[in-house]
Amino acid sequence: MDSTDDNPLTVEVSHQEFRTGLPAGRFRVIVNPERARKYVKHRLMLTALILPLIGTGIGLAFFAYPWLGLGLVLLGILAHRLVERQAPKILLHMATQDARIYREAIEFEILEVRLAQ
Repeated sequence: MDSTDDNPLTVEVSHQEFRTGLPAGRFRVIVNPERARKYVKHRLMLTALILPLIGTGIGLAFFAYPWLGLGLVLLGILAHRLVERQAPKILLHMATQDARIYREAIEFEILEVRLAQ
């Protein structure tokens, strides 16, 4: 574990060490919520998933099934807001599962790992 020059509390650890140390309480994780929202939305391709859902709902509402269409539109909006609100937790889960996402989150300064005190 090396301490970085920017912040003496921040440490650089391998993904495997992060995965084992986080549940054990050896590390404290700081997540930038705004950057996490952007990263998670991009990583999950949220816009590409939500827009067709909302578009289909609008189409159904106009052409014969207003309640089903309204339900799809509301589902799309709620899913988008839920992912945005839970983005830091989603990012932390993704970072514990995938080493590449963990490295990207560290490099893009979305995630900061510190020693627990």
